[in-house]
Amino acid sequence: MLQSPTLKFLSELKKNNNKPWFDAHRKQYDAAREDFVSFIQNVINSFAKKEPALAHLKAKDCMFRINRDVRFSKDKSPYKTNFGAYINAEGKKSWKAGYYFHFEPGNSFRGGGMWMPEPVQLAKVRQEIDYNLADFKKIITSKKFKDTYGSLSSDKEYMLSRVPKGFEADNPAAEYLKFKSFVATAFVSDSDLTDKNLTSKTVKAYETLQPLVAFLNEATV
Repeated sequence: MLQSPTLKFLSELKKNNNKPWFDAHRKQYDAAREDFVSFIQNVINSFAKKEPALAHLKAKDCMFRINRDVRFSKDKSPYKTNFGAYINAEGKKSWKAGYYFHFEPGNSFRGGGMWMPEPVQLAKVRQEIDYNLADFKKIITSKKFKDTYGSLSSDKEYMLSRVPKGFEADNPAAEYLKFKSFVATAFVSDSDLTDKNLTSKTVKAYETLQPLVAFLNEATV
């Protein structure tokens, strides 16, 4: 579970996203960050019992910096208003499928998959879906998957309007071949964030996602 002061810090940061305020509240930031580190490490340690390849990971190496890159952004706010961690055996910068936790009061979620892979990897995933459509559909239409995530995220940024070149429009896998990202997310309420079962529920959600992550990564070998 996460602590209430951690949620409070991020909520206050959203209202005071500037360096003077952040510097004045550095101790609160350090405490909030350590709280999130502890949570993510507990998740890794527990989930690694089912996914041994993750056992070597340290939470701090999975987390993203709170400083924003504002070089090409109209929004010059210096800090992110969330903590995020990407749990991947090859590190947080890996393009391979993995597990993500986004902690932001009012907008938290857990999930994962493969986000915006390069054309070569994307082509391999699409080919694998075309070859093994039944296996892919079995994963994302299972009761556990649907109960936890509903379906793959179909945000416009993740989709093509037409079936990609190289595939017929009437291909049985057409609806899945249009995806540019293969991710699934589940909302986490603020009350769930401070619940004692947060770690176990997160691990269970990742276990549900495990077959999809395996399918995607095996497709790109």
